[in-house]
Amino acid sequence: MTVTRRDFVEHALAMAGAALAATPTLALGQERAAEKNLGPNERLRVAVVGLNGRGDSHLSAWLSDPNAEIVSVCDVDPAAIEKRRSRFKDRRLPTAVQDFRKLLDDPTVDAVSIATPNHWHALMSIWAMQAGKDVYVEKPCSFTVDEGREMTKWARKLGRICQMGAQSRSMTGMRESIAFIHGGGIGEMKVAHALCYKRRQSIGWVNAPAPIPPGLDFDLWAGPAPAIVPVRQRLHYDWHWNRLTGNGDLGNQNPHELDKARWALGKNELPKRVVSMGGRLGYVDNGDTANSQLTIFQWDDALLISEVRGLEIKTPPTIGRKAGPLGVANIYWGTKGYLVTPNYASGVAFDYDGNELGKWTGGSDKLHFENFAAAVRSRNYADLHLDVEDGHYSSALAHLGNVSWMLGERVPLGTRPTLAASEPHVVATLEGFEQHLKENGVDFTDTPLVLGRELTVDPRTERTGDPAADALFTRDYRKGYELPRV
Repeated sequence: MTVTRRDFVEHALAMAGAALAATPTLALGQERAAEKNLGPNERLRVAVVGLNGRGDSHLSAWLSDPNAEIVSVCDVDPAAIEKRRSRFKDRRLPTAVQDFRKLLDDPTVDAVSIATPNHWHALMSIWAMQAGKDVYVEKPCSFTVDEGREMTKWARKLGRICQMGAQSRSMTGMRESIAFIHGGGIGEMKVAHALCYKRRQSIGWVNAPAPIPPGLDFDLWAGPAPAIVPVRQRLHYDWHWNRLTGNGDLGNQNPHELDKARWALGKNELPKRVVSMGGRLGYVDNGDTANSQLTIFQWDDALLISEVRGLEIKTPPTIGRKAGPLGVANIYWGTKGYLVTPNYASGVAFDYDGNELGKWTGGSDKLHFENFAAAVRSRNYADLHLDVEDGHYSSALAHLGNVSWMLGERVPLGTRPTLAASEPHVVATLEGFEQHLKENGVDFTDTPLVLGRELTVDPRTERTGDPAADALFTRDYRKGYELPRV
């Protein structure tokens, strides 16, 4: 059928009104069990929330699944809904809502697929689970360490299926690569290196609050964060680089790589020691998260090195060179050789003489959504490739690094952390990181380098015993948007 813009908007509003009129209101925080399990021939009815950025990928994945139907779309910005109108030109139009809370008591919604800014992920997921919905939520699944743990508690208490969207977990090439590591293919592995060499442009410097797009409900956009319009050029996307709503690239791109590194290491708990260094180096703008950041995570018998470079890569790194130029990637170091995953869906292993040990490739985004849908039908969270608790551990790595950095002190270039200071891979990474900053001519007077506080974490309690650090494991919530706790 041919759908005009007016048809789409009028139909969406009518459907929203009808759904709300026919459904009794469910108080937020009220728990209810799922009314029934999906039969093998029943379509999974999905609401996609947050339609910009990754939200468009969510639409694509669900539209390509013959066993699913998008029954609702939700965004605080009407322009985002309008922009996606053409995706449904040959399909039944979904209900369109601006306020996510209106989906909670909608019986036509089985699951919500969340691609909002990070500061909304946990609260939206918990509210949805309390309302009997299953949840697919983008990485990082949480905004703080505490939020990930609470999400896990609610999923277990309510029997809900909750998957974090780091799609490498379902890529066949990635799963085969990690299986090769776990099978001893590169020997005993104790060190993983998560790379995020991804040029990020400055968001610029302005003195005025960001313009609010027409019709956008800013109070809803802010949600649990302070309802203060940020000072920057644009509201959308640049929220990543403001610590009230985003987690920098350590919590934006790097959770993909942190998750694969932790998966390969086989660590299903928080590390015992963490330290991070870096800064918003070479950028004089309205952002306040680090753009270049090196973080070290240590368990008793394993080490994870995370390296984020937001500036131009002028000298390609030599590490893992046989696998080709590396940008967003992982390197896993074993006693017999090493394995490189240079993208989301492939891996290649070498021995230390340069001989190839194995190569794997294959997979697509939609496999991760299909895995979620299969677990919704089985009602077994163990069927998920990235259950919320697994997502919590990987997301928390980014949060721990940022906590360390936020509690740090300004230092001159050449200052290094003491954690794992003599480990060869740490030394090489630090040397490369320092060289990268020199090549980009960073002025450390205007954009200071910060060495973070070393954190000692108790994996059992998920606390440090350091009051300043533990205070940053949670955050203040606005009235009406408090985090429900089990």
